[in-house]
Amino acid sequence: MGENSSVNLPPGFRFYPTDEELVVHFLQRKAALLPCHPDVIPDLELYPHDPWELDGKALGEGNQWYFYSRRTQNRITGNGYWKPMGIEEDVINSRSKKVGMKKYLVFYIGEGPAAIKTNWIMQEYRLSKSDSSSTKSSKRRGHSRVDYSKWVVCRVYERNCSEDEDDGDDDDDGTQLSCLDEVFLSLDDMDEISLPFN
Repeated sequence: MGENSSVNLPPGFRFYPTDEELVVHFLQRKAALLPCHPDVIPDLELYPHDPWELDGKALGEGNQWYFYSRRTQNRITGNGYWKPMGIEEDVINSRSKKVGMKKYLVFYIGEGPAAIKTNWIMQEYRLSKSDSSSTKSSKRRGHSRVDYSKWVVCRVYERNCSEDEDDGDDDDDGTQLSCLDEVFLSLDDMDEISLPFN
């Protein structure tokens, strides 16, 4: 499945899977070469694409995009790169068994120390090492050239700037900053930037 434009979802269909559902129902089946119904998540080579280019290429639901991709260390796009945010989290199923891992990444525009952090977040899900052995039977059936244990399923979204604000802030003067304003405020050289205030 290439482009998301070919996906016809039934009226009222909403795609809000849990972490467990993404790993167990979608990623494990993909790795084992089993069919997944509905087959709505497309394969996408992520890293040539900037996050704002995912619309129409990945399965979009609200402000989130979902797709399968190959695991890779190269997370560089045309305008920036994805940087891991910290340690991986376990994905636990309803029987308290570890079924996968979830890694958070944030998108930076530019290169090196001059790169600017954005509000684009990616959650990259992979199978735990014990689950990758389940693909061996599929490999014996003639699919040995492709290592399907290297697949990941990704959820990409743009975090709202207001998620970081404290709702109980008493000294709020009513002025809200856009995401772009926050990027400019994070720059070191504030003398060259003038922000309009009411």
